[in-house]
Amino acid sequence: MCGITGFWDIGQRFTSDKGVEVLRGMTQAIRSRGPDDDGVFQDEDAGIALGHRRLSIVDLSPEGHQPMTSASGRYVMVFNGEVYNHDDLRDPLSAAGASFRGHSDTEVMLASIEHHGLEGAVQRFNGMFAFALWDHQERVLTLVRDRLGIKPLYYGWVGSMFVFGSELKAIKAIPGFANPVDRDSLALFMRHNYIPAPYSIYHGLFKLMPGALLRVDRELAGTPGDAVELSGKAQTYWSAREVAETGVADRLDLSDAEATSALDSLLRDAIGLRMRADVPLGAFLSGGIDSSLVVAQMQAQSSRPVQTFTIGFDEQAYDEAKHAKAVSTHLGTDHHELYVSAQDALDVVPKLPTLFDEPFADSSQIPTYLVSKMARSNVAVSLSGDGGDELFSGYNRYFWGDELRRKMHRIPQPLRRSAAWTLRSQERFFGAVFEFANRYMPARLHLRNPRTKVGMLADMLATSSDDDRYRWLVSHWRDPASIVLGSTEPPTALTDPLRRADIADSIERMMYTDLVSYLPDDILTKVDRASMAVSLEARVPLLDHRVVEFAWKTPMRQKVRGGQGKWLLRQVLYQYVPKEMIERPKMGFGVPIGEWLRGPLRDWAETLLSEQRLREEGYFDPLPIRKMWMDHTAGRVNEPYRLWDVLMFQAWQDVAAR
Repeated sequence: MCGITGFWDIGQRFTSDKGVEVLRGMTQAIRSRGPDDDGVFQDEDAGIALGHRRLSIVDLSPEGHQPMTSASGRYVMVFNGEVYNHDDLRDPLSAAGASFRGHSDTEVMLASIEHHGLEGAVQRFNGMFAFALWDHQERVLTLVRDRLGIKPLYYGWVGSMFVFGSELKAIKAIPGFANPVDRDSLALFMRHNYIPAPYSIYHGLFKLMPGALLRVDRELAGTPGDAVELSGKAQTYWSAREVAETGVADRLDLSDAEATSALDSLLRDAIGLRMRADVPLGAFLSGGIDSSLVVAQMQAQSSRPVQTFTIGFDEQAYDEAKHAKAVSTHLGTDHHELYVSAQDALDVVPKLPTLFDEPFADSSQIPTYLVSKMARSNVAVSLSGDGGDELFSGYNRYFWGDELRRKMHRIPQPLRRSAAWTLRSQERFFGAVFEFANRYMPARLHLRNPRTKVGMLADMLATSSDDDRYRWLVSHWRDPASIVLGSTEPPTALTDPLRRADIADSIERMMYTDLVSYLPDDILTKVDRASMAVSLEARVPLLDHRVVEFAWKTPMRQKVRGGQGKWLLRQVLYQYVPKEMIERPKMGFGVPIGEWLRGPLRDWAETLLSEQRLREEGYFDPLPIRKMWMDHTAGRVNEPYRLWDVLMFQAWQDVAAR
């Protein structure tokens, strides 16, 4: 796991010495991604500069140093990530005449590219990766991102100079950086609490899409373009859409026992590959289905207790530590548990804008950072269970969305539109009615944020599209363009019909949407930034592309049964952990943001949300934000997540301005 960055200085803006100085400033900005070593490469004639920060995980010797040049001298690479099957690729390459100095995966990747060509090689890589490859012969720079978007890669232009990096902070280190905030991307952030690829918070800078490679020649590097245009120029070498559509059209015909056995075997191999490392290794353990399964299969393949890590909270509604400890005791892991106070969590808040580099408002970023920090004091690599929800239908919202779809379809469309108009025109009245009703109903029947829910229901009634309805279901701010001044939301996987998969089942369509948006742009971004901030490599075995392809071929009856998701994952897990130890309501990995905003974070938030500041900065319409803030602090509404969106942008601005 490392950090990469670089630029193509076609206009010869920098002298050779100055170029190296600038490049080292860029690599220093992402030092936490690779504290063990750094390196730079220049092709002065072309103006190419590549930089690397190394976190030594495989081949700790100097033979793993980057930038690395291929045996023939044709290619130079900087690489972030791991190719887990590099040992399996090495022998055939040796038989074909390749020779190796060390045993790093980077050297195998370069040999594979020389032997198979770039596309043929990437198809053989099993892992998480983002890399830049300079081809001396063709004078082409190619950027490549792994299939699921586990590792980040930004690119674009600073002025007229083409740049790239693992994080925006590397690009911002270029002297004279002045790219403005992209208001359209800010509107997307307010809807989703993250900025979906290919967009970034800065105008002129973009994220490479998962499963894509972008060839940059001299002409393209010197011609700044927009995100949609450039995404069209990228080549897809692995398509989640094709995998999903092919899978549902050609289902596996396996009995329950056969499917359980097949998934068990596949996961064992995927997890076994990710246990290869030359440094201490462990796993995050929440006690839920996904992390428990990963740990169970790790322990089954290990000759000594696996190190597992859990954090706990005194607030019972947010604490899973006792469940994790029970699983650990049953499996016999070497368990590390840390209960953190509210103050421990609050101390992380000022660090978030720096850690996450662009506005990011999934509040589980706080416990993810804390558990990563704890793990890093014992290991350099930790496996996590991310991905199971999107592949095997684990989110409650899939069932809510499907039930909503069935109910909506029973109401004639003209009646739905009429009801939507009534709710919108009387939104405050109906919100007040539901708030009043909450006072006299059992807590389990309370409607959370009733005024918000009235507006959301109106939006859902007004649309005739199930896909658009899901967009409303996962939205934070319903109309971000009315909040972010001068903005228009650009197309995304949730709104662009050309990016939607041809899948009939309602739940599977929601799963697909999350696979290509929420998973890479929220979940994997969170894990990457939180772990890399403490120089910890996080590996996600459930996102082995073979597991993803198997999951899409699995019939829905083996994903959802009895109104419960993850059926097949559960069957595999029950072979290692008793059912009664796992069966409980799903709990999010969160913190009590709402209470904190009324208490210890109130002064901090008030400063960031002051009406004067909001007006002077000119990004937001201050009136709805101020009203929501006042209503929240007074206890009239509970709006922690939408307020957290605004606060994370405001806090990010303070850091970005330095």
